[in-house]
Amino acid sequence: MSRREPQPLLALGLCGLLFGCRNGMEDQPKVRELQGSEFFQDGRAARPRVAGTVARGHLHDDELLETGKLGGRAADLFPYPIDAGALARGRERYDVYCSACHDRTGGGDGMVVRRGFPRPASFHDPRLRAAPVGYFVDVMANGFRRMYPFADRVSARDRWAIAAYIRALQLSRNASLADASSDGRGELSKEER
Repeated sequence: MSRREPQPLLALGLCGLLFGCRNGMEDQPKVRELQGSEFFQDGRAARPRVAGTVARGHLHDDELLETGKLGGRAADLFPYPIDAGALARGRERYDVYCSACHDRTGGGDGMVVRRGFPRPASFHDPRLRAAPVGYFVDVMANGFRRMYPFADRVSARDRWAIAAYIRALQLSRNASLADASSDGRGELSKEER
């Protein structure tokens, strides 16, 4: 006579206990947004922000980096060194956020302009060529005329990288062979042949 193993019955009983028990998460006291609460004197469940507190990573205490200004005026210096990596990042972000209106060369003939949207100013316009680099950062952050603000979409560092790339576009439009390095001149000479 064989004796029945209690293991299947034990496993079935444990499953019943595990899945039959409520963990109480749905029974915990909680507050839904914009719902009243008797806990606080003002009767609101949603609490106002505590004065003087700042979310981690959102202090924005560097005026130049965040606004493109120093002492309330557009700055003509960068808050960090601009290298090939920053220019590459600026080009990539420019292509994503700016080229639809300003086109890839900065002339102001992007795809949306070709489809009827009003033409923005060319970055090669003498007024914008003479503008401090911080001007572009400020316009990206706060918008200008029909251009809406991009501060919530483009980080401060990326706005500066885009501004650096705009400067490179401006310089490239009016560059001469003498402006190129000796290595660059050699490469350009090879291309002309």
